Parts: sequence; structure tokens; C-alpha cells
Amino acid sequence: MSEAIKNRYDFVILFDVENGNPNGDPDAGNMPRVDPETGCGLVTDVCLKRKIRNYVETAKEDAPGYRIYIKDQVPLQRSDAKALAYLGVQGDLKAAKKDDPTLDGKIRDFMCRNFYDIRTFGAVMTTFVKGALNCGQVRGPVQLGFARSVDPILPQEVTITRVAITTEADAEKKGTEMGRKYIVPYGLYRAEGYVSANLARKTTGFSEEDLTLLWQAILNMFENDRSAARGKMAVRELIVFRHDSELGNAPAYKLFDAVQITRNEGVTVPRSYRDYTVTVAEPLPAGVTCLRMG
Repeated sequence: MSEAIKNRYDFVILFDVENGNPNGDPDAGNMPRVDPETGCGLVTDVCLKRKIRNYVETAKEDAPGYRIYIKDQVPLQRSDAKALAYLGVQGDLKAAKKDDPTLDGKIRDFMCRNFYDIRTFGAVMTTFVKGALNCGQVRGPVQLGFARSVDPILPQEVTITRVAITTEADAEKKGTEMGRKYIVPYGLYRAEGYVSANLARKTTGFSEEDLTLLWQAILNMFENDRSAARGKMAVRELIVFRHDSELGNAPAYKLFDAVQITRNEGVTVPRSYRDYTVTVAEPLPAGVTCLRMG
């Protein structure tokens, strides 16, 4: 396994949506998530991590070391069982731990070595938690916050029709089916994230190769995950701050504050990424360098 990363990173993701729903709220009829106090749109960290997982799964196709743990229609217990089978553990986990006090670490290392998303984001592995094993909760070195739109959004409810009728009985009464969908005409969203070299070294072994794949996944997370409901979505820029040390050379908030997004003069209702200007204030704190991708 490759050596863990040695530098801390903080990063900003800028992505936009045009005539789509970036992240529906199931408690609000799948309406785009909105901060009720400011009117700004929200996209959850869970949604963003799903896109990253989907890209890695598509790009690596379950290659050794790049399997995905949180996966559609794959029970977690099935993935957990692979670790137990590899280590020859059968029956009661508590009894197995008494026989081998190092079992926690062995299972954790196996899961981190084989599953990219555990190595990256961490995981709560229910099978091992119930078995009273300390490896059941792994804290990953990469953490994401909610994305928030730069300006308030105004979700629109669009009525749509379908010429195919559901039942024979309905077909005798009407010629079309009516439906509804929500869209955001345009929104530029900003998400912030962190990469801890300390946790990578101590816990999961997240490597430079993993980091390169993470940047690729973020930049392309919407490119192979198209949907009519999501409209046109694209990552416009990934701004990465690299620290010269494992623990970092400056607080993350100072680096995030350096990324300024302003509306261009004369623009009152943004409808394009070109309506904004993105700058990174100089100089940056000593020991920090900035890389802009996208």
C-alpha cells in the first residue's frame, strides 16, 4: 500500500446548476433545499460524496483497493463479511476478539485497504459496532461541508404532461397525465472541504494516489451522472490550498475567506457562471500554496 499523504489540504468547490434540481428535499416534496432565513440554496455533503463515490466506481470498476462500501443495493453486512472471511473469523465477534486482541486493527486495516470511500471519508460499519469492536467507526481524513449558493435562489415548480396514460380506466377519461417537477433556473454553489494528513497517517492510509483520484472525482463528479431532473450541472473550479506541513500552516477559515466571488457590474439576476468573478486574495499565509483547477 502506498505511503500516506504528508500535507494538509483545504479546498473550495464551485459548481453550478441550470434549470435543474441539484439536491431535492424528501421532506418537502423533493423541492430544492433552501435556507429559509436567507433564501440561499443548499446541497448536502452526503449528496456530494455520493457523486464522488459514483465517479470512482465508474472509473475504477471495482479494481483492488478501489471498491466502494456505501453502494446502491449492496447491504453493508455483505461487505463487512469479506473482512471476516479474509481473517478467518466465524461466529461470535466478541469471542473472536478475546482470542485475538488485535482483531480490531486487522479488520479496520482490511476495510481501509480495500474500500476507497472508507479510506477517504471514513464509515460506520454496523456489523462491527454491534460486535463491540472498536474498528466499527472509522473517521476519514476527507471531510466536506454543505454547499451553499452564492446568491439566493428562487425554485420554480414546472407542470409537465405525459401522453401515455397509466391505466385503461384512466385512458377512457383523459388524454394526458399531469405531473410536476422543481427547477432552479440558475445557481452557483460553493462547498468547502478538508484533507487531514494526520488522520491519513494514523488511521486510513489515504495516499497521494488517492488524493489525485479525489481531485479527478470532484472535477468530473457530474460528467458521468447526468439526469433530466438535475438539469445542467458542472464543477466550474476546484481551488486547493496545500500546506507545507501535516498539521497545517494557517487556519482553514482564513484560506476560505481569501476566495472571493463577486457579481459582475450590471448583473442583477445571474444566469451564467460568466456573471461572476472569482478571485483568491494575495498574499497567502506563509507555508500555503494555492492551485486552481477546472
